[in-house]
Amino acid sequence: MDPSNLVRMANRIGEFFDAMPDQAQAVDGVATHLRKFWEPRMRRALLSHVDDHGMADLHVLVAEALSTRRDQIS
Repeated sequence: MDPSNLVRMANRIGEFFDAMPDQAQAVDGVATHLRKFWEPRMRRALLSHVDDHGMADLHVLVAEALSTRRDQIS
């Protein structure tokens, strides 16, 4: 898996949920989408990339979902 592609896809998900007025619901939406629609190896690769390189290149909602709901996503 190409980490830059996973980051790009995750950021697009974050941009989609950014339109929600409630940030907590938006973060939940990101986490739920990653859990339901990304296969486990994609989620593991994204989390590994975050562990190695941090979250600076991630949309704020994606970063929050990964930090606060990591157990739901992994």
